[in-house]
Amino acid sequence: MAEQPFKPVLQKPPGFHNPGVPVRPGPNVVQRKPVLPQSFRPRKRRRNWGRICCRYLCVLIMILLVIVAVASTLFYLWFIPQLPVFHLQSFRIPRFNVAVKPDGTYLDAQTVLRVEIKNPNNKLSLFYQHGRVTVTVGGEADPTELGSKDVDGFTQKRRNITSLKVETVVKNQVVDDGDGSKLKARFQSKGLVVSVEVQSGLGFIVEGLKIGPLGVKVLCGGVSLKRLESGDTPSCTINTLKW
Repeated sequence: MAEQPFKPVLQKPPGFHNPGVPVRPGPNVVQRKPVLPQSFRPRKRRRNWGRICCRYLCVLIMILLVIVAVASTLFYLWFIPQLPVFHLQSFRIPRFNVAVKPDGTYLDAQTVLRVEIKNPNNKLSLFYQHGRVTVTVGGEADPTELGSKDVDGFTQKRRNITSLKVETVVKNQVVDDGDGSKLKARFQSKGLVVSVEVQSGLGFIVEGLKIGPLGVKVLCGGVSLKRLESGDTPSCTINTLKW
């Protein structure tokens, strides 16, 4: 018999897989995440409750301010509040005596005055707190006080005019010798410049509800005694939030 020719065995290429042979599953490999350094780890964001509360508080304050502004505007447009009008209605000095004694110069004086107060509001009543009336004569450079008087508070209705009578007295008040002679000469010539100051608290009344009070200072006069005794009724200036 003739010998069959020799066939060389072919080598399987790398990665060759015989589809007829089942593949055995290999062991499961658990992949682990790489461990990052502490500085590279993401940090959890924490809520700043203090900052959140501050923001909410600011928003609440702004809302309250808007509400107050709107309410004040509506109140003003509806009621149109006005301050009272003051006039120095009359002023007299029944007694004015300057006595020069060995130990100094003394002043005895009495004043009687009326202050007219008008409430111009059509829908609002006014109330006045306990106040104080002070009378001075002379200019701003050399004022001399002729006494002061406390007055009780009162209520003034709408479109009402009230006349407030006040009497002041000073006894044995020490004055400078030069001022004493000047005061006496000016009183005799009716050239004394008279000023009246009223300090009180003022508020509004709306349907029985009191709003205020607000500190006020009223300045009347600044005119000569001669003009006052002749019937002149000078108007007064009213200042709020000033003392």
